[in-house]
Amino acid sequence: MSTRHVTSGESAPLGATVLPGGVNFSVFSKHAVLIELLLFDGEHATLPTRIIPLDPDKHRTYHYWHAFVPDLQPGQVYAYRAHGAYDPERGLWFDPEKVLLDPYGLAVAVPGAYDRWAAARPGDNVAVAMKSVVAGLDRYDWEGDTPLQRPFAETVIYELHVGGFTCHPTSGVAIDKRGTYAGLVEKIPYLKDLGVTAVELLPVFQFDMQDGPPGKPNYWGYSPVSFFAPHQAYSSQRNVLAVLDEFRDMIKAFHRAGLEVILDVVFNHTAEGGSSGPTLCYRGLANDVYYILERGRSRYADYTGCGNTLNANQSIVRRLIQDSLRYWVSQMHVDGFRFDLASILSRDEDGRLLPNPPVLWDIESDPLLAGTKLIAEAWDAAGIYQVGSFIGDRWQEWNGRFRDDVRRFLKGDNGSVSAVAARILGSPDIYGHKEREPEQSVNFVTCHDGFTLNDLVSYNDKHNEANGENNRDGSDGNLSWNCGVEGPTDDSTVEAVRNRQVKNFFTLELLSAGTPMLLMGDEVRRTQRGNNNAYCQDSEISWFDWSLLERHADIHRFVKGLIRFHQLRDVLAEEASLSLNQLLRRAHIEWHGVALKCPDWSDHSHSLAFTGVVDAVLDRQFRTHGRGSSPVLDVRAGQQSQKGNFRDLRRLRGRFLLHGILNAYWEPLTFDLPPVSAEHRQGWRRCIDTSRDSPDDICPWERAPVISHATYEAQPRSMVLLVTTLETSPETVPESE
Repeated sequence: MSTRHVTSGESAPLGATVLPGGVNFSVFSKHAVLIELLLFDGEHATLPTRIIPLDPDKHRTYHYWHAFVPDLQPGQVYAYRAHGAYDPERGLWFDPEKVLLDPYGLAVAVPGAYDRWAAARPGDNVAVAMKSVVAGLDRYDWEGDTPLQRPFAETVIYELHVGGFTCHPTSGVAIDKRGTYAGLVEKIPYLKDLGVTAVELLPVFQFDMQDGPPGKPNYWGYSPVSFFAPHQAYSSQRNVLAVLDEFRDMIKAFHRAGLEVILDVVFNHTAEGGSSGPTLCYRGLANDVYYILERGRSRYADYTGCGNTLNANQSIVRRLIQDSLRYWVSQMHVDGFRFDLASILSRDEDGRLLPNPPVLWDIESDPLLAGTKLIAEAWDAAGIYQVGSFIGDRWQEWNGRFRDDVRRFLKGDNGSVSAVAARILGSPDIYGHKEREPEQSVNFVTCHDGFTLNDLVSYNDKHNEANGENNRDGSDGNLSWNCGVEGPTDDSTVEAVRNRQVKNFFTLELLSAGTPMLLMGDEVRRTQRGNNNAYCQDSEISWFDWSLLERHADIHRFVKGLIRFHQLRDVLAEEASLSLNQLLRRAHIEWHGVALKCPDWSDHSHSLAFTGVVDAVLDRQFRTHGRGSSPVLDVRAGQQSQKGNFRDLRRLRGRFLLHGILNAYWEPLTFDLPPVSAEHRQGWRRCIDTSRDSPDDICPWERAPVISHATYEAQPRSMVLLVTTLETSPETVPESE
């Protein structure tokens, strides 16, 4: 250890900053009377090798405690202890025996003997506490990488869990890389082939895996202890700093493949829980600053269902959130954020709803984040529901009403036709007043929280017994239908209905106006065995079983085809600026029932049809098969053929007329078709019919069969999409593309 003297250091920047000759430490604590900086020889050290008391006369400026320690290097393990009043009635929880993480620490060391509850019991927890790690970021070679900034109009999101995506033995990933950032990189080809454009990762900020029910882990990760450090357990390497490079390598690999990375971030609570929870960081440094406290200051306000609520509009916490987001964009190159329970960020320091929350405007107006995707889960656990009314001008929103209304319609509930019609159109009843882009609505049917799509059509009730809470946890309002049998079945008739329902859900999700979001494994009917709250299941209940890719190849193919259809939309420069309302006016939507222009909006209706105009682009690839052969037209919906030698590559740009049929009724219905004018000799082509077996359930437009009749019989619980051309013009694709 250096014999050079510790100097006062600087209050900025917060955290541990590597400087020439040593490291500057700075931490906020308003009411502490003494801060101790602890230095350790390594992540498994049970005692500090050096304790540096920070004299407030020398090492305190305003409420910031700081010191410069010479000769320290990246990799140095450190932590704090804070001395002050233990007076919960005043909101003060100082405990000088508890080891505290740095709120701005860039890496976290988790000892093998880590014990969450030692931080809640009386006594010293130094041997079993998490610690922070000094990190230097300037030596990493990004090789020119930058965030992609793909427009939402071109975005298809795939929500996944870093660990669960490759943990299963069938993943084909080496054991030492399963469940890691490096393992995820190996699955990039799968994601590219599927056609999604962005992954939305469940929380990757360092979280407390012991914050779960007795004997079970916190699997999802909605239990943060740090807002800057990537989760250590997702690294394939055991070096405490290797996780930083592995995370950045992952980002760089995704960007090279043209895929964006969106992080699910939790700025609404921490892993410290309620009054009986552990003191890990924020509680021990400035409890009354970091958390919203109820009147009297002795109790935590709980608007999250997790025991505490982060005080997001307090100035220190606002800065923490802003600094965290800027760090992940500037230093880690992430492309966007999905804010868990984002409406919490609308509450003031007393928990009241603010009309213009400073923290949300700080985020929206930050020039560094101007090209960053911002997605809000626009509600909280205490009754605020802001879908369609979330603050700001550029936030996209998880549309919970899309999920619920689509589920009701396909389940066969009465009174659901009008609502599903609005969802297909991008929910103008919710978003039209804002004159925003059509993609403001993030359309999803399933997400990590709730049933998978397979389970949505296989279970009427939740089956969460494996969570150890006697099936009390998880929502009872799933709007699910098991198609006649609860759980797995060998009944081929039931399985056929389930397969059809799965395709129906995907069709509405991917062809409705808005930004679609798919859940990991839904494209191969991944099951959680009826568990709709698998937050504590780091097991095959939650993992992606890759053998399903072969078993449900038909669904996988169907989803790929739907994504291609979604991406055929022609987003020209002038169209990209259109609002949802303007786009709908251009689409000339007409509603029908089984008879043209006679939609049935009654409560007992279970069917609907519509006609609309869409601009789209098809790739036309002419290939030759040897000398002297004639060119063969090969149309791929958004993908290139690998066969033959291409002589020319052209696009077919044009306006297409779509006719959609939705039959959620349990009997076949015959629908009148709009007549096609004489100049369009090809007539209607059937591109999608979810009642048909693969490969006839979805076809590219130019290979789709022509419908010669004036009517179409839609089978029970099925959806149909017919397409014809209005006007087209071929164009040569520039070589640069």
